[in-house]
Amino acid sequence: MKIIISDFPEALQRNVKYEEAYIKKMLPQAEVSIIEYHNKDLWLQQVRDADALLTAFLKVGAEVMDAMPKLKCIVLNASGYDNIDTCAASERNIAVIPIQEYCTQEVAEHTMALLLALERGLKQYTYTVDIEKRWQYHLTDKLRRIEGQTLGIVGFGKIGKAVARRAQAFGMKVLVCSSHANKEEEEHYQIRFVTKEELFAKSDVISNHMAMNKDNQKFFDQQAFEQMKKRPVFINVARGRAVDEKALEKALEEGMIRGAGLDVLESEEPKLAACRLTNRNNVIITPHAAFYSEDSIKALQEISCQNLCYFLQGEKQKVHWIVNEASLR
Repeated sequence: MKIIISDFPEALQRNVKYEEAYIKKMLPQAEVSIIEYHNKDLWLQQVRDADALLTAFLKVGAEVMDAMPKLKCIVLNASGYDNIDTCAASERNIAVIPIQEYCTQEVAEHTMALLLALERGLKQYTYTVDIEKRWQYHLTDKLRRIEGQTLGIVGFGKIGKAVARRAQAFGMKVLVCSSHANKEEEEHYQIRFVTKEELFAKSDVISNHMAMNKDNQKFFDQQAFEQMKKRPVFINVARGRAVDEKALEKALEEGMIRGAGLDVLESEEPKLAACRLTNRNNVIITPHAAFYSEDSIKALQEISCQNLCYFLQGEKQKVHWIVNEASLR
C-alpha cells in the first residue's frame, strides 16, 4: 500500500515527518512518501501507483485521477475541497475526505484581528513609528469607533457564527447573507438575515466566510463594491476566488471601500512583486495563515491522518467526513 503526502513546497514546510510517523503507526505495512510538487509531468510519474493522496492545495481533476489508477482516496489537510473535482472522483470511486473542524477559533480570531487592525490604523501607525520615527497620532486616516458599527457577514457556517459572537462582544450589530437563512438561527444568534444588496448597502465592515463553489466565484465583483454605500472595510479569510481582484483594486483606488484585510488572494502561489494590492496603508495581507496555530496544526495533522488510515482499513464509520460518500459505488 502506497501513500503519498504531497503539496506545493511552501505547504510542506510544516512538520510532515509527524504525519509520516502517525500514518506508519496506524498502518505499519504502508509505504509513505513525501513529494514536493514542482512539475506536473514529473509529479504524475512519482505518484502514479499511489493508493492514497494526502494534500491541501494541489488541484486534482480527472486527468490526475486517471494517471493514478490505484487511487482510493484523496484526503485533505484542509476543510475546503474546491480544488478537487468531486464528480470525477465519484465516477472513479475515489473518496474525497476533507476535515470538518479544526481551526474555527483561529479563523474567527484572525478575522477580528484584521478588522481591529484596520479600524485602528495599526499598519500606518507601525510604519510611522518604526520607519519614519514619528510620534504623532493624527498621521493615520480618520478612525472610527467600532462599537455601534454594523458587520455584514457573507456565509454563516461555523466560522461565520464564531465571528458574529466576537463582533457582538465589541458592540457591533450583525447582518448576515446566507443561502441557509432561518428564523431560529436569527433569534439564537441575535443577527438579522438580509439580501446581499441590503448587506452591501448597510454594512460598515463586510467579511466573507463562504465555502467556495462554482456559483460564488467572483461574488465580490465591481457591481458588488459599487453597492457598498458606507465605504466599508472589506475582509476575506475564506477563498481568494470569491473576489474579483481587479474590482477590489478599483474599489480601493476610488474609495468605494476604506480598507481591506485579506488572508487569501486569487492564486495560492501569488506573484507578490506584481501584486497591486500590496504596499497600501489601508490593506493588510497575510499568507493564508488564518487557520494557523500550534493547536490547529496538530489537530489538522492528526485528524487528516486518522481519516486516511481509517478509510484504507475499511473503517469508514470512523472517518469524520466523506463529501462524496453518497456517490461512491
